Amino acid sequence: MFERKDISKLKKDIILDVELLGSKFNLHSRWGVFSPRSIDDGTLLLMKYISADESDVCLDLGCGYGPIGLALARQCHKGQVHMVDKDFIAVELANDNAKRNGITNAKAYLSDAFTHVPDEIKFNQIISNIPAKVGREQLSIILYDAYDALELGGMITVVTINGLKDFIKSNFKSVFGNYKKIKQGQKYIISQAVKQ
Repeated sequence: MFERKDISKLKKDIILDVELLGSKFNLHSRWGVFSPRSIDDGTLLLMKYISADESDVCLDLGCGYGPIGLALARQCHKGQVHMVDKDFIAVELANDNAKRNGITNAKAYLSDAFTHVPDEIKFNQIISNIPAKVGREQLSIILYDAYDALELGGMITVVTINGLKDFIKSNFKSVFGNYKKIKQGQKYIISQAVKQ
């Protein structure tokens, strides 16, 4: 249990100095957002298997304070990264972290999955660490919206808990017509599909 004297300290940003996709970042986080004290294991696994070409247009779906999107933005320096989250604190932190790290080609904005992602933008890549508790209905909505938001040849790469493995596999096959298991660890699996 915390006492009143602890509260002002708890309100301060949590500062993370991390290396992601070969780049160093100074990221600020806060209590109340996903995995505030460190980059979570699912994201760390995902980061070993993703990369962006210099002109890619990417979407980080459920960006949190921005580790995935900002790391991709450094790689696609001639492209752009859209980062969306339904938590306004996460969006604020992601935009602050972009400024803090000198990244000008990434922007975070509020969106419940694809609800506020502009229809006219087509992505080369959609990347997401999908929370287990999002629900199968919302996951289905996300996958169909992702298909529509990708350009031909674009791909979606997600990390989920192993318990969602069969659901993701069957839904990727149903929506995209293909499925590829990139890596399965003890707790997490990385899955990918391509819009053909």
